[in-house]
Amino acid sequence: MTIPINTSQSGLARSLAASDQLSADQLTQALALTRQEGKSLSTVLVEHRFLSSIELAHFCEREYGLPLTDLDEIAPDQVPPQYMSMDLIERHHVAPVMLQGRVLYLAMSDPTDVAALEDFGFRFSLVTDAVLVEEDKLQLLLARLQQAGDTLDLDHIEDTDIADLELGEDPEERYHDDLGKSDDDAPIVRYINKIILDAVRREASDLHFEPYERFYRIRFRIDGMLHEIASPPVNLGTRFAARLKVMARLDIAERRLPQDGRIKIKLTRNKSVDMRVNSLPTQWGEKIVMRILDSSAAKLDIDKLGYDEQQKQLYLDALKKPQGMILVTGPTGSGKTVSLYTGLSILNTVSANISTAEDPVEITLPGINQVQINPKSGLSFAHALRAFLRQDPDIIMVGEIRDLETAEIAVKAAQTGHLVLSTLHTNSAAETLTRLSNMGLPAYNIASSVTLIMAQRLARKLCLHCKTEDTLPVEQLHRLGFLAGQVHETMTLYKAVGCKDCTDGYKGRIGIYEVLPMNDTLANLIMEGANSLTLARAAAESGMISLRQAALEKARLGIISLAEVNRITL
Repeated sequence: MTIPINTSQSGLARSLAASDQLSADQLTQALALTRQEGKSLSTVLVEHRFLSSIELAHFCEREYGLPLTDLDEIAPDQVPPQYMSMDLIERHHVAPVMLQGRVLYLAMSDPTDVAALEDFGFRFSLVTDAVLVEEDKLQLLLARLQQAGDTLDLDHIEDTDIADLELGEDPEERYHDDLGKSDDDAPIVRYINKIILDAVRREASDLHFEPYERFYRIRFRIDGMLHEIASPPVNLGTRFAARLKVMARLDIAERRLPQDGRIKIKLTRNKSVDMRVNSLPTQWGEKIVMRILDSSAAKLDIDKLGYDEQQKQLYLDALKKPQGMILVTGPTGSGKTVSLYTGLSILNTVSANISTAEDPVEITLPGINQVQINPKSGLSFAHALRAFLRQDPDIIMVGEIRDLETAEIAVKAAQTGHLVLSTLHTNSAAETLTRLSNMGLPAYNIASSVTLIMAQRLARKLCLHCKTEDTLPVEQLHRLGFLAGQVHETMTLYKAVGCKDCTDGYKGRIGIYEVLPMNDTLANLIMEGANSLTLARAAAESGMISLRQAALEKARLGIISLAEVNRITL
C-alpha cells in the first residue's frame, strides 16, 4: 500500500511510504515524533520500536543497494581528529569512520541524508560517501564520540580555550604585565597550557611546579602518587611562576608571601574544570601547586565507591535519620568530599532544604545551596553555620570542623532537628571521638549528637590488563592480618606490573572504609572519658570492619595489591 507523503520529507520517509514496511498511521506517528523530539527519523523508528535496528538496516540495504557494514569491525580512531566535528556529528546523527585518500566515509543509518554528506564535504573540502550501519550500533558510537569530545587532544586545543575565572579586578588593570602577549612569551603560554591540559587528560588531581638550584621539576599526582612529568630548563622557573600567577589572578610582584587563587579552564564546548592555585616562596623560587577540581569526574554512585553491603547500609540508615551528625574522616585526598556528596545527592529532593559551607566548593550539585568560605572577608565556617540556622534548614554540610566554635554550632544543629554532615582530619573512626573531646566538646554532647563516623582511604586499583598472580603461603597471609574465614589454600592474590594502559600497574582508585555507628556501649565509654584504644576495641567487638580488614578483603577479591594494603593501612 502506498502512503501519501509530503515530498519535502526525507528520502527514507518517501521510501517507507512507498513500501509496506509500515502502516500509514505508524509512519505518520513516527514523522510527528521526529518533529516533537528533534531526532532523526531512523532514531525515532528504532527508539519507539516501529522497526528494529536490524529491520531498518536490511530495508535500507534492499532499497538503496548499499551493503550493510558492521560498525564493530571499524576503528573510527583512524580518522584524523580534525574531521571529528561534533557540531556536524550531533546535527546529522552520523559519524566519520574512514578516510581513504580524499574520500571521507560517514556511518549512517539513513543513507538518504544528503545534507549530512554535503555539510561534511563542504566543511573539509573532501568527497563524502555513506556507509550503511545499524542504528543501535551507531548510537553507541556517537555516545563514545561525545565522551571522547570531552577528552583532550593537545595538538588541537588553542590557547584561547583557557579562560580565567572572574575574581573581581581585571588583571589588565591590576598588573602592568605583558606575559602571554609578546612573541617571546608565546612558547611559555603554549607549554603551560599543554601541561595543564595533559594533567586533566591523565586524570591527575594535582600539579606541582617546583624550582631547585640546578633543576626544575613538574610533577602530577595520579591515583594519589606523584610522578615526574617534565624537567624543563631551570632558568624558565620564574617565567612559569609568573604565567601561572597571571592566570590565577595573583599579584606577580609579591614573591615573599604565599598566595591563593583560582583558574577556570574551558576544555571543550561541554567541559570545563576549576583549578585551585597556591604559590609558596621557597629557597630557589616560587613553587606553584594546582589542585584540579573536576566536578564532572566525580562519581556520586554509592555502589561504585567501594563500600561493602554492611557499610553501605549503615550509611544509608544514618542518612534516613531526621537529625544527628555524620562525620567522614581521613587525610587530605582520601575521598571525603565524594563520600559526603554521594550522601547529599541521595538526600537532594524538592522537599529538603540543603545548605553547605565549603572551602573550596569542589562539586556543584543543582538544588543544593553551596557557600564558598572566604576568611579574608570574615565568612568562616562558623559564620556560615549560624546563617544556615536562620534559613530554615533540613540538612547542613560543613566542609570541615576545624575549631571548637564550628564544632559547637554543628552539635547544636544536630541536636535541634537537623541532619549535619562534616569532615575531620583523623586517622580512624575511634580517634574522631577523642578528637572532638580534645577540641573541648562536652562528652554528653558528643554521645548525643554523633550518629555515624566513617574513616576512609583511597587505594589504587590494579590494572585489569596487566595484573599478575601473587601466591603466598597461608601462614604469611595470617601474619598479614587475613582472618581464618578469608584464607583458603587456593586463594590467589595479585600484584602490579605495568603496561601502556596504566600507571605503574594501577589504574583508578577505590575507597577503603571503616564505618562506626554510635551505640549505647560507645556512648557510655565516651561519658567515662575512654581513650581511642578502648573505643576502638569496643567498636571491633560491636562488629565494625577496620580499615585494615576492609583493605585485605579488597585484596582477596583481586581489586588491590597487598603492597597497596600496606601502603594505606600500616
